[in-house]
Amino acid sequence: MMTVLGILIFFVGILFSVAWHELGHFATARWFGIKVPEFMVGFGKTVWSRKVGETEYGLKAIPLGGYVRMIGMIPPAKGETLGRSRRTGPFQGLIDDARRQSAMDVLPEDAHRQFYLRAPWKRIIVMFAGPFMNLILAVVLFAIVLMAIGLPTGTSTTVSSVSACVVRASEPTTECPPGAPPTPAAAAGFRAGDRIVAFEGQRYDQDDWPQLQRAIREASGTVTVTVERDSQLIDLRPTLITTELASLQDEGEYVQGSFLGLSPVVVYERQNLGTVVEEMMGVVTRTGQALIELPQRMPGIFGSVFLGEDRDREGPVGIVGASRLGGEILALERPAAAELSIFLQLLAAVNISLFLFNLLPIPPLDGGQIFPAIWESIKRRIARLRGKPDPGPVDVAKLMPVAYVVALVFIAWSGLLFIADLVNPITLQ
Repeated sequence: MMTVLGILIFFVGILFSVAWHELGHFATARWFGIKVPEFMVGFGKTVWSRKVGETEYGLKAIPLGGYVRMIGMIPPAKGETLGRSRRTGPFQGLIDDARRQSAMDVLPEDAHRQFYLRAPWKRIIVMFAGPFMNLILAVVLFAIVLMAIGLPTGTSTTVSSVSACVVRASEPTTECPPGAPPTPAAAAGFRAGDRIVAFEGQRYDQDDWPQLQRAIREASGTVTVTVERDSQLIDLRPTLITTELASLQDEGEYVQGSFLGLSPVVVYERQNLGTVVEEMMGVVTRTGQALIELPQRMPGIFGSVFLGEDRDREGPVGIVGASRLGGEILALERPAAAELSIFLQLLAAVNISLFLFNLLPIPPLDGGQIFPAIWESIKRRIARLRGKPDPGPVDVAKLMPVAYVVALVFIAWSGLLFIADLVNPITLQ
């Protein structure tokens, strides 16, 4: 149930991130007087919608993004009339259709409210506002994690949770398999909140968990553990068992040792704003590097789906995979602060990805409108300096063939990730 709940919550978080992105476009477009007939989260068939004023707000069936439809995104071509084109070429039909569809959205009374009529700097702001909203959300999430929750700085001798049953460390699970014996701690009556003050007569301070952990692993048989519970000292006598444990020295290695079945309380230390900025810069750098490496990761994703190859744990995940990881986080047997911290960091990373990905200078991404506007501004400045007429808006309709190719590649990539996240998912374990 916790896994399913985590998946749903994280999925809603992703949808909110998409809607938050589109809100940036919507608010700035309205600010500059551009008409916005639609504000949609998702693609495909409309599941729910409501019209408020001149804008229809809604949810669509395929939750792989969203859009706001602004009128006049494509300018009319010079020297051409609607429906007629003197130009020819293999992609001219696509260009003409896109231009015709854009013109059909414009009513006579709204002719002055078209996107392409706005100054280039205004169009840049409108298109950049979407990714920028994702960046803002990521900063807020990281600030919550680092400044409100904090970073783990150690563990204490206070019991956070008591494991119900004995499971091999190399076979982690959130549920007790059939026949699994109860842990010595559960059998002896340990409770969350107990503070261990002594083990076999040896006293331990609050921050001595590493030393206590080693003492437990080296002991054997029935031992005496003194705990402080409700301001009283109580002696508990668990009988330790020997099982497979994660090595304390070598990550990923396993050793045999005595097992009690307790998890310590993790101590968190709140960070300052400088740490938030530093962490953000690191995540942006790593995410940017991952975007650059996306093409070379395609064969690995293909192999994990169709060739039975292992999934790269550092590789990309889609919406399904990210939501599944969110579900696993909520199902972890960890303190609520630790689960919330990981959950919010994952959602922040998704927003950083949306920020960087949408700035790529290719249509139909936001960068595919930002860079033509920058080029238009440069052309106008050069023409002004040379005393020549205004060259007019850049004809972004000519980029429509590229937009279609990119859209097809994105659909294929999303479909491949969707299948990979179902049949060979990345997990936290």
